[in-house]
Amino acid sequence: MPGAPFAGGDDPGQPARPDAWDEETGGPSPSRRAAYHFNAGFLTDTRVRRILSLAGHDLRLGKPGAEDDVIVWGHSPYAPRGEAVAEATGANLVRVEDAFLRSLHPGRSGDAPIGLVIDRRGMHFDATRPSDIETILARHPLDNTVLLDRARDAVARMAEGHLSKYCAVDPGLEPPDPGFVLVIDQTREDASIRLGTANADSFAEMLTWARQDHPDATIVIKTHPETQAGHRPGHFDPANLPERVVIEDRPISPWRLFEHARAVYTVSSQLGFEALLSGHRPVTFGVPFYAGWGLTDDRRPVPERRGRRLTRAQLAAAALILYPVWYDPFRDRLCPLEDALGALEAQARAWREDRFGYAAVGIRAWKRARHGAFFGGSGGKIGYFEDVAKAAEDGRPVQVWARRESPELVRSCDRAGRSLARIEDGFLRSRGLGATLVPPISLVQDDIGIYYDPARESRLERLIAEAASLDPARLRRAERLITALRRGGITKYNLSGAREVPDIPGGRPMILVPGQVEDDASITSGGGEVATNAELLRTARRLHPQGFLVYKPHPDVEAGLRDGAVPIEALVEMADHVASGADPVALMARADRVVTITSGLGFEALIRGVPVTTLGAPFYAGWGLTTDLGPVPARRTARATIAALVHAALIAYPRYLDPVTGLPCPVEVAVDRLKTGEGLSQAPRLKMLAKLQGWLSGHSWLWRG
Repeated sequence: MPGAPFAGGDDPGQPARPDAWDEETGGPSPSRRAAYHFNAGFLTDTRVRRILSLAGHDLRLGKPGAEDDVIVWGHSPYAPRGEAVAEATGANLVRVEDAFLRSLHPGRSGDAPIGLVIDRRGMHFDATRPSDIETILARHPLDNTVLLDRARDAVARMAEGHLSKYCAVDPGLEPPDPGFVLVIDQTREDASIRLGTANADSFAEMLTWARQDHPDATIVIKTHPETQAGHRPGHFDPANLPERVVIEDRPISPWRLFEHARAVYTVSSQLGFEALLSGHRPVTFGVPFYAGWGLTDDRRPVPERRGRRLTRAQLAAAALILYPVWYDPFRDRLCPLEDALGALEAQARAWREDRFGYAAVGIRAWKRARHGAFFGGSGGKIGYFEDVAKAAEDGRPVQVWARRESPELVRSCDRAGRSLARIEDGFLRSRGLGATLVPPISLVQDDIGIYYDPARESRLERLIAEAASLDPARLRRAERLITALRRGGITKYNLSGAREVPDIPGGRPMILVPGQVEDDASITSGGGEVATNAELLRTARRLHPQGFLVYKPHPDVEAGLRDGAVPIEALVEMADHVASGADPVALMARADRVVTITSGLGFEALIRGVPVTTLGAPFYAGWGLTTDLGPVPARRTARATIAALVHAALIAYPRYLDPVTGLPCPVEVAVDRLKTGEGLSQAPRLKMLAKLQGWLSGHSWLWRG
């Protein structure tokens, strides 16, 4: 692990702490230590106990020996119990606290932490003595390119995802007009104030200096989330503030405040660290861990041992990668920072979008349980309606299953001033077909249009255009995802099928032609002049007269559940081989080109490096990645890479729900579940309904929606 010598103690009798995550091996360290505790919180907080156990600490009650650890929670009121026992027995004192990215809401609101810091020297907010993070910052080389690139990427993801220690913020809230000075409040009697060599008077002093330094500016005081939630008071009384000083207690994103702030003043708040990462040079009136390294304007003396000058990336690498222990709630294991970021991003997105609830229209009965699990887990209630006027008048944001959208619903939402979002399956859906009532692992929610309808802009189009201009370093996650999809053979439905590919006569290119459901919305909305599978085959033959055409019928059509069967005479005339029940991954591995109308298999082919010709206007056409013969919208002018397309379509656009934990999850977890099948078994009632559906396949209008 980079920096392992600096993560432990160098003093006699101060053993190196068990490094929780080895950056070189990509896994947890196997070393374990007995850890005695004298605080009931370590008994009752299951998440904290689990993280500590995974980090190598065997929590125990009783009397420790001199070679054992005594573990305490930071400098809490209960820490002196453990401190006294450690002093009396000669045991090693270990302090534990929340990591710098914690959860959606504060711990006092009941949320479990995503990470911890485990410090064998002191604690990051205690400037009176060295801590593990101070030692890392002072002595670690912090010159590894991979480490620093990871730190920069993490900061970019925090800013993009509006992630802070507590992530229950609304990025849509507008900050005050640019040019204000941001003053950060903290909760009264917090240990980080006293041990940061400050006190309650430091906050009055900070405000005075902020006003003197910027006499023409409005001063905006940002309250602490625990103060907003009513748990603990802050240091400023809203009723007794000087002129041009205002309180900001909305759940506004700190990153939006940083964008508009002229300067940032803090005593010892972690928000000062985040302001620093955003590009500010915070003015400090205490001694937080990030002070004294040349990145802050320090109005208090800092310890002489902090004489090194660091970059923002080095500070971020130490604080976010080398110092904490991160936890993966989906796989119940320790993890690198990137996995913790993914979990927080998914949870924060769900809360931000869903907390007000929905009035849902056009959601079939069999879909409602899964829909409710996706969109009802953040406290907002979901009401299901068939009457569009009642839905629009309900008072909550309106959702509609995309193909059930109607002009009447749009007009009703416009009259009522309600937002309208369209719901559809995502591009990594399940291990089985939607037509056989297999529930999805991903859904998309589009507040502008819907991805398969090129007649109007969609949220996905905007995301692709934005991703096209991302720095290549920001696309590394998408590149890793592409590798995982290729290696795992992951597609939209992940159906088992024959992997044999027909022998292809020498010299003839294999042209893969995926059939589609002919009355699917993607065909009726974006198919262009070619609207049937027979016409698709004829066009593919015309384009590739010498090609070996392999036609793959759509699974729903093969099962007799949807329209799109090609007459046998057309198959005989146009196709060299019909790949019924075939594995699409095996076919794409041999294909020289895919010719499609709007099939999602075209997107999957692009991911695998197969050239694609489009005859319609699928979401992936028009970005410079395909040969487009269909009516692609002129507004698609951005030139995207495959990584940018994947970032937009598989990371930024869909929502994923982990079938094992029931939690919103990042795409990487969804890919793992699709690969292993864990948690993806179909409910017995849906299996029975799917069988009945098969028997009644000639009456598909009864269940389709």
